[in-house]
Amino acid sequence: MVSAEFEEKANTVSNLKTRPNDDELLKLYGLYKQATIGDNTTQKPGTFDFKGKYKWQSWKDLEGTSQEEAEQKYIELVNELIEKYN
Repeated sequence: MVSAEFEEKANTVSNLKTRPNDDELLKLYGLYKQATIGDNTTQKPGTFDFKGKYKWQSWKDLEGTSQEEAEQKYIELVNELIEKYN
């Protein structure tokens, strides 16, 4: 179960004044999925699903990271993005 702070940061990041770049969004996605679900056990998207493959890989790269650690890294990344984009 994720913390209230995690949920608050997840809401905050979607309301930034400026949209984070694609790399930042991929990091957020991977950390969010790792924190809320755990290791990626889903099938890799098809050859032509480029966006899906990048998202899948971002999450897969965090395999073995505890949900608690992923949650903390997500919160830290959101704090950096708030500083950068608000």
